Amino acid sequence: MTILDVRASKALELSVSGQEGAIAADLGSAGLDARSEAVATIAAQHAVAVDRDGRFPREAIEAIRVERLLGILVPRELGGAGASISQVADVCYRLGRACSSTGMIYAMHQTKVACLVRHGRDNVWQANLLRRLCAEQLLLASSTTEGQNGGNIRSSAAAVGHEAGRIHLERAATVISYGAEADGIVTTARRAADAASSDQVLVTFLREDYSLEPTLGWDAMGMRGTCSAGFALKASGRGDQIVGEPYDRIHAQTMTPFAHLLWSSVWAGIAAAAVERAQAFIRKAARGANGQLPPGAAHYTKAQSSLRMLRGLIAASLDRYEQATGDERLLASIDFQSAINLLKVDASELAVATVMGAMRACGLAGYRNDSEFAIGRLLRDVLSSPIMINNDRILANISTASLMSSIPASLHG
Repeated sequence: MTILDVRASKALELSVSGQEGAIAADLGSAGLDARSEAVATIAAQHAVAVDRDGRFPREAIEAIRVERLLGILVPRELGGAGASISQVADVCYRLGRACSSTGMIYAMHQTKVACLVRHGRDNVWQANLLRRLCAEQLLLASSTTEGQNGGNIRSSAAAVGHEAGRIHLERAATVISYGAEADGIVTTARRAADAASSDQVLVTFLREDYSLEPTLGWDAMGMRGTCSAGFALKASGRGDQIVGEPYDRIHAQTMTPFAHLLWSSVWAGIAAAAVERAQAFIRKAARGANGQLPPGAAHYTKAQSSLRMLRGLIAASLDRYEQATGDERLLASIDFQSAINLLKVDASELAVATVMGAMRACGLAGYRNDSEFAIGRLLRDVLSSPIMINNDRILANISTASLMSSIPASLHG
């Protein structure tokens, strides 16, 4: 019996016994802190091996399943915990602090779940998928990059084909992070063969619906455990596996905000881990020198300050998004869209600066891979942050919109 079979059997058992809702309630009452910390402990134990071998963090993901954290965003009536984005962001931070790849996988999964919760739950098929996701702790991957689009996820080459109530899709996906390990894939595509590249839909396929043929490996500098390989994706399914709302609304209201907020939380976690190591180094060096601080102490102070700025930026952005969630007009506004896109740019740059500062604080001890204060893996991982949906692309895309935005006349404007 496979792991999936065991989870499906357990889900049926819970459903029959009526315990599924009790588990969701227990998750809320017990709090997410202890559960996410339990996973983080396991993730940290295997982080070096995950990076060294470039392998999927199986131990951490299984721990996430055991703690039933994959469906926490799903409303309670569908078997989830009804968690807020701030709660999920905190889990991402904790996981990122322990293992960068585990944190990023979790953030990507929750971004897709958020899209289905907000835009698909009125669809019976999508609602049943969310129930199954919670019961079986399914892991969803994302496929938004294909061919030569260079990460421009608002443009699709592959189109959904329609035939007798069925759909089919063939996609040259240059990146599907942890695609070979996922239980399902959520992908963008052109609405139909005669649709424009920007006329997109969001489609969900489960593992039994598709095949993946490897086309590109993943031997990267950092984030090695995300296993972000390329595949030829061939999928088919029912027509209602397409999320009903146009993708442009999903992208603006949910996909981009969740991705940028949760990714940033992971990067902040990585930065926090680096600052913590720098702090330990400075303390040890000072003790060995009768209280005299080492030369790198000033860099530690700067790193701690930039980490504080990064955490404050994310916290403020989370508050702003949560306040705007019910206001579609505000979510679509130039100011909000510019701000949520610039969050990704600013957070990634701050995270890199923070980890680099921690490296300089530790000096050679941080540079060495065989040191207890090694920063190398954290630096390699965080360097992915300006490249994931390249910052230059984001700045170029919002440059015209920013010219139309008013300049505040006061500090509170």
